[in-house]
Amino acid sequence: MNWLTKALNFGEKIKKVFKKRPTKEEIENSDWTSCCKGPVLKKDLQENLWVCNSCGKHHRIGCRQRFDIFFGKNAYEIIDTPTPAEDPLNWNDTKSYKDRLKEARKKTEQNCAVMIARGKINGIDITAGAINFDFIGGSIGAAEGEAIIYGVQHAIDNQTPYVFFPCGGGQRMFESPIALANMTRTTLAINELKKNNLPYIVCFTDPTAGGITASFAMLGDIHFAEPGCMIAFAGKRVIQATVKEELSPDFQTAEFVEKHGFVDKVIPRKDLKEQISLILSILLKKNSEVHSEISNETSENIETLTKAAS
Repeated sequence: MNWLTKALNFGEKIKKVFKKRPTKEEIENSDWTSCCKGPVLKKDLQENLWVCNSCGKHHRIGCRQRFDIFFGKNAYEIIDTPTPAEDPLNWNDTKSYKDRLKEARKKTEQNCAVMIARGKINGIDITAGAINFDFIGGSIGAAEGEAIIYGVQHAIDNQTPYVFFPCGGGQRMFESPIALANMTRTTLAINELKKNNLPYIVCFTDPTAGGITASFAMLGDIHFAEPGCMIAFAGKRVIQATVKEELSPDFQTAEFVEKHGFVDKVIPRKDLKEQISLILSILLKKNSEVHSEISNETSENIETLTKAAS
């Protein structure tokens, strides 16, 4: 056997090894995932709210998983949100945007990356929103913007607090200026929420970056964050190349952002429900006292005007 034959045989062996490797779809549908100590059963992670028992890593979860943890299994109602025309720019690169949307919807069983739900925690009616990172990286397009704004309107109409769990890399490039416009639109919507004296609680999840951080995600009355999640605008390498300095290993983590005043408290996933219900009970009581004072003052003014008229 000459060297050429040996080389060809070796090449065939390599091909067989790579053929045996599982596909991305097979990995996603597997009962296993990986963490600090290697393979771990998804079932075991699920029982611990998708948090690793060994290292405490908070794994990414979908919107329904988020609502199951926050409200309780089947203790909430998903709100249907408007669906604008898809692929307004007829985008095509390696594949069409419409095909990407079909794949994302099949994978996540969601119409868009954002889901809105309503439910109760400790007797408090709440409108909640969440983003699924598995839906095109949690990016914000026209449909996602409409969902966020619809959630705000639902909170105003029903006079409930608005709790949001953001994640994602920013605005969706497949919709270009239409996606960018939703930074302004969602910001204006949150301002309307605040005009109605309704609490807006944001809980950052991994990762939250780009136009999401630069708009509705950083406008909360209170900012919570899950441990270790990334909170950023530009990427770490971009910033490091710009400032020409070595950045700390924990740069852009929830703990780093908390230390510098952009997050109020880092809270483990298992404690979020209790902590959010506690802060809401305080805020709603304060709001009711303010409304009561305004009402009493209005009544006194009317009484004074009546006496003066008589």
